[in-house]
Amino acid sequence: MLTDLFYVTFPASGVRTWIFLPPLTAFVVSFFASMGGLSGAFLLLPFQMSVLHYTAPSVSGTNQLFNVIAIPSGVWRFAKERRMIWPLTGAVVVGTLPGVLIGAWVRLEYLPDPRNFKLFAGLVLLSIGGKLLADLFSRKAAAAHSADFTVTESSLSLRKGEFSFAGEKFSFSVPWIILLAFIVGIIGGIYGIGGGAIIAPFMIAFFQLPVHAVAGASLMGTFITSAAGVVIYQLLAGFYPGMSVAPDWRLGFLFGIGGFCGMYFGARCQKHLPAKAIKALLCFFLISAASNYIFDFLR
Repeated sequence: MLTDLFYVTFPASGVRTWIFLPPLTAFVVSFFASMGGLSGAFLLLPFQMSVLHYTAPSVSGTNQLFNVIAIPSGVWRFAKERRMIWPLTGAVVVGTLPGVLIGAWVRLEYLPDPRNFKLFAGLVLLSIGGKLLADLFSRKAAAAHSADFTVTESSLSLRKGEFSFAGEKFSFSVPWIILLAFIVGIIGGIYGIGGGAIIAPFMIAFFQLPVHAVAGASLMGTFITSAAGVVIYQLLAGFYPGMSVAPDWRLGFLFGIGGFCGMYFGARCQKHLPAKAIKALLCFFLISAASNYIFDFLR
């Protein structure tokens, strides 16, 4: 049949699917997720495990490969429009890089069983989504939607980072951001997402930083840590010869193509949505993914 011509098998992962499905799925997910500073990898992971039945540990590395290919377009767009907080990006990267190495080792040593992995991922995402949802409903009505979305007057010291955004001044504790990023790096290394899906909601809900400004820094941090994660999983593959550890480069590239396009347009459209709408979108993504994982574990 003609449709069979568009079905391909990926030997590294054993996945057989319609060739257009990975990039189309990645495009849709990345378009909406990038508005909140997420790459969408945390949603592609349950898609790969539940729909494509890709449950080997190498799915984590493949997911991080998606981040490496997809994220640059979104970062470039945020940087071009002067919506990147470079001091925050630096603090996030310093904390997450060592955590990713630890997370990858934990994933292979203690969480190779996909059933236990789903429970772990579900609980992590549910806790963050619940906090963000409570913050969304408990806070006062959001301020008027501003037309000024540029980051100015940014500075960084060992104790505090500061920046101005949309006419307001914001600050954050550098040691606390680095500590949070380190913990997130471990979780992200296990989960295969680079940490953006965790640290972006944390910075919004706990540090009260503006969602429009956090997005670029979160994506940049995710890109750098994901690149490290891909290298780590590829190198660790030699120490686990009986296990699928190295990323599936062909499948990851297909997901990345769709994500590259989706992230560019998502970053471009983000400034037209109010902060409350983006937070609601983040809550929906996090709680939906968490519910899917926990349901699969219980089932």
